[in-house]
Amino acid sequence: MALKAKLFDVAEYLDSEEIIAEYLTAAMEGNDPHHIANALADVARARGGLEDLAKETGLTVEELTAALKGDKADFATILKVLQAFGLQLATTIASPERIAA
Repeated sequence: MALKAKLFDVAEYLDSEEIIAEYLTAAMEGNDPHHIANALADVARARGGLEDLAKETGLTVEELTAALKGDKADFATILKVLQAFGLQLATTIASPERIAA
């Protein structure tokens, strides 16, 4: 019997606000802009795609595509996308040792 493999798509599992927030928080911990952009694209797919996100943000699908590739993302675009997701940025202390120094 041949095994059938299915490609894993994380967007299928981003089905609650809490999971989405945790997923994006984990993506941001690495400080890798491409990884963050990819995670935002995953959330966009989970929420109906770039067309829906474009309507919510007032950006074009082309602008979002460029931004979520990580090539041309600017901070204002990222903030619009997070706002459309009902999320906001927050900060935490990355290294308590740096504060004590």
